[in-house]
Amino acid sequence: MPNIKSAKKRVLVAKARNERNKARKSQLRTRLKKAGADDASAETIRAAVVGVDKAAAKGLIHKNKAARLKSQLAKKQNSASANA
Repeated sequence: MPNIKSAKKRVLVAKARNERNKARKSQLRTRLKKAGADDASAETIRAAVVGVDKAAAKGLIHKNKAARLKSQLAKKQNSASANA
């Protein structure tokens, strides 16, 4: 355990950020899972894309990973609309 006041604060801040990031990442995974389902609607896919954008903006995931995920979601949406 740190003795210096600023180090103690950093521990608390890091813990808070860790919890926040964990919740956001969990929410992102949930959205991606729902969008990846066979019967996913266009609205569900759109929500997943928004979630990916927010995660990349917050630094939760790398921008290249965000681009890759969005590309995969767009491909899924295009194939779904072509089959419908």
